[in-house]
Amino acid sequence: MASIYERALGADFRKLHPRIQERFGFGSDDRIASVGCGVMERIRFSKLVSIPLYVGAKRHIMFPQGGENIPFTVENYAYVDRFGRETVTWVRKFKFPNAIRRFDATMIYSNRRERIVDYLGNKQHLAVDLQVSAAPNGGIRIRSGEQRFYEGLLQFRCPMKLSGIADVVEWFDDEADRYRITVEVNNPIVGTVFQYKGSFQARLVETPPGFIPMDVLPLREEKRE
Repeated sequence: MASIYERALGADFRKLHPRIQERFGFGSDDRIASVGCGVMERIRFSKLVSIPLYVGAKRHIMFPQGGENIPFTVENYAYVDRFGRETVTWVRKFKFPNAIRRFDATMIYSNRRERIVDYLGNKQHLAVDLQVSAAPNGGIRIRSGEQRFYEGLLQFRCPMKLSGIADVVEWFDDEADRYRITVEVNNPIVGTVFQYKGSFQARLVETPPGFIPMDVLPLREEKRE
């Protein structure tokens, strides 16, 4: 079975660097995961949105804290959720001197929307459409689009003026033998809301059938896409 990223990119998946294909090319049937460890050279946020970021931090969606040379880990596990959808975890941990901050997400491929949908946070309250493309340097570029909020009976489309538009590029640096990543979240009114960049090494690890660590799974799963 093709990974959700290969489905999103189609033939362009072959334009990716082999090591990027490796990291983004596995699915639940492969019984492997990608585990990375590195350093974020710089993390920044806008103090104008400290309160929303503080609320988001409670649900593992960004956070109001910055710094330099912050140790970082990322865990990507592929599994089938309870709605039968191929899913990939993105659990990022940033080890600051006084706290460990998390930025969690789970991504699925939506047949109805014909694109990847990214559920942000540990309770999948925010569903975000993603535009995925191959970058000129062989990396993968992910840009966020429409965002929808779901909680209980409440559901609505988030106005773009009140949302953050994320632009993520991950690529492989052959010379340094490391993955590199840049993340920037911008708002039409505030400007840059949150950003980080850094590098890491990642390895593929074998996983037993159906095994997913409990601390990378969302606390609840949202059916609405």
